[in-house]
Amino acid sequence: MDNDDRCCSTQLIDGDGMFNVAGLESFLKGVRLAECGLSYAIVSIMGPQSSGKSTLLNNLFGTNFREMDAFRGRSQTTKGIWLAKCVGIEPCTLVMDLEGTDGRERGEDDTAFEKQSALFALAVSDIVLINMWCHDIGREQAANKPLLKTVFQVMMRLFSPRKTTLMFVIRDKTRTPLENLEPVLREDIQKIWDSVPKPQAHKDTPLSEFFNVEVVALSSYEEKEELFKEQVANLRQRFYQSIAPGGLAGDRRGVVPASGFSFSAQQIWQVIKENRDLDLPAHKVMVATVRCEEIANEKYSNFTQNQDWLQLEEASQSGPVAGFGKKLSAIIGDCLSEYDSEVIYFDEGVRTSKRRHLEDKLLQLVQPAFHSILGHIRSGTVEKFKEAFDKALSSGEGFSAASHRCKQTFMNLFDEGCADAVIEQASWDTSKMRSKLVRDLDEYVATVRAAKLAELTSSYEGLLRHFWMVQMMRPGHQLKKLLRRETQSAVSGLANDLSGFDLDEVTRDKMVARLEDYARGVVEGKAKEEAGKILIRMKDRFTMLFSHDSDSMPRVWTGKEDIKAITKLARSASLKLLSVLAAIRLDDESDDIDKTLVLALVDKSNSTDRSLTVSDPLASSSWEKEASRRSNNWLPPPWAIAAMLILGFNEFMTLLRNPLYLLVLFVAFLVSKALWVQMDVSNEFRHGVLPGFLSLSTRVLPTVMNMLKNLAEQGNRPATAGAHTNPPLAANSFRGVNSDGVSSTGSSHVTTNENGTEYSSASKED
Repeated sequence: MDNDDRCCSTQLIDGDGMFNVAGLESFLKGVRLAECGLSYAIVSIMGPQSSGKSTLLNNLFGTNFREMDAFRGRSQTTKGIWLAKCVGIEPCTLVMDLEGTDGRERGEDDTAFEKQSALFALAVSDIVLINMWCHDIGREQAANKPLLKTVFQVMMRLFSPRKTTLMFVIRDKTRTPLENLEPVLREDIQKIWDSVPKPQAHKDTPLSEFFNVEVVALSSYEEKEELFKEQVANLRQRFYQSIAPGGLAGDRRGVVPASGFSFSAQQIWQVIKENRDLDLPAHKVMVATVRCEEIANEKYSNFTQNQDWLQLEEASQSGPVAGFGKKLSAIIGDCLSEYDSEVIYFDEGVRTSKRRHLEDKLLQLVQPAFHSILGHIRSGTVEKFKEAFDKALSSGEGFSAASHRCKQTFMNLFDEGCADAVIEQASWDTSKMRSKLVRDLDEYVATVRAAKLAELTSSYEGLLRHFWMVQMMRPGHQLKKLLRRETQSAVSGLANDLSGFDLDEVTRDKMVARLEDYARGVVEGKAKEEAGKILIRMKDRFTMLFSHDSDSMPRVWTGKEDIKAITKLARSASLKLLSVLAAIRLDDESDDIDKTLVLALVDKSNSTDRSLTVSDPLASSSWEKEASRRSNNWLPPPWAIAAMLILGFNEFMTLLRNPLYLLVLFVAFLVSKALWVQMDVSNEFRHGVLPGFLSLSTRVLPTVMNMLKNLAEQGNRPATAGAHTNPPLAANSFRGVNSDGVSSTGSSHVTTNENGTEYSSASKED
């Protein structure tokens, strides 16, 4: 079957009307019809049963159709439709041998298959041979008349029929010349055409619009075999290049590409079996749609298995691929070219549409790899930009100049990489990836800018901080000048450095203002820090001025110095230091803090009328005095006194009725009073209730023993004077005599600290 010099055939449709799909596919592969494109022709033959159709085809085309055995009688030889390849004829020509008409095997009424096979032959064939006997020409009821009626009737079922060549082959030609037989035959054909019912659209359409009619005559095969073969050989020459312009095959308006012949034949037979009318142009589009889609799917499948594409796809996952766009464009172009070469003979609109669909599928398949390549190019560009930008800054290049130069350089590098990765068949926009790269570069530049600005600001802040650590102890007017000078210097330096960072005016002004605030804040912070050490500073200053003279020499005390004046001078100097650190004077505003301090603390300490002194509003000891005053108030609240009077009324009346109780209470009062004075109870409780109780508990017994001892000594003393010379116990309760005869009296002394604050305390003089 694979040898072109040998005939191969297959049964296309069996006697029951079943289409042999597998046999046809195998046959077409054997004859390699798909490679022919539109360069092929289909020839079919029809005629009465046992009219020598198979014999004619075998001699005319070199086929091997089964022929009737005349010695066994006349019977049906060909069943259904058979298909064979003509041997030695170019272009590739396939011939169909149809089952004979008017056979006794199917009967008089079973003409459905005859009409179906005739319609199928007209739909797929370029040339239809009508085999007829010579002696039937001119007869009214000859066998060729039903056949022609069948051909013309089924032709009307083609809405848009193509022009087919009808070649009448007159068999067993007699002595009557062909020139005389042909007019009679054409007249009979015209009559049959006129008598066939037609659609309204083709009511007046002539036969020549549908058919090219050709007439040939052949001698008897049995009686004049040599002449018959000679005439057949001459006829065979007419089938060479039958599809050329003016050739035997006609106009071929509805020709189907060779690769779609199998599908087209199947669909036509299915439509015929369903008894539907044929619309050949629509059928042509349908065949083109199916076949183009099949070819497109095949090419897409081949592309997915292409090793070059698989290697590119794998490489795209790990990094950029040099020449990615050109390589992939070539692979896609080859795939589309193969598609174009196979569908070139199908309907142009259909093949264009399917090609576009195939191209979209291919681009959709490779798009992830393309985006992966762009992603690698972008990430690589970002890394290279970072390295180059950091290197430029390290070499001393200005920030703004370095950022603009590096950004322009690497954006151009990215554009070159994108151009190398672009696929010719695609119109993909790389602007989104480019915009993302711009954002990445801007973000990195902003990060570096922020770090550099923070570093720059920190350096100026460090300079200011170091400067004020050394200069903080200068006088106030100098501090203000230094603050203005150093702040202006730092601000000018910062402003100059910021000019190379492409900052907007608002941001620049904020940074300058922040540095100014920081400079002032450093001074204020250092001032507050020094103010926290004011007591130590004042003490040192007081000690320095009190123990040294005006020449800073240690003072020599001779006893003639005015200690009060020296003390006042040292205290005033200490208060002057306090007035300096009491407020931060960075603005040109005056205050009277030093006068207020001197008036409140120095002048008050020299006042002779202590009863007129007021508590120092600046001294923290005033709060201690107030707390001590409140703690020494032993009186219960008024509501407690009222409660005691109401609840103790009965006990009070009992004391009034029994004077002995009053005497006992009086004596107890005197003893308690004596103990109160001797132990100085109020002074002991000045530091708190619990410390007072602990202190008194250790002194109760010695004090009682001392009081009893004094009473015993006075009782043993001789009575040399009158009773009026001996003070009573109550009078002596505030006076005690020690064992050495020295009296001791409880007294309260007032001490004044160096700040002029008075504290009252009780003490004993021995």
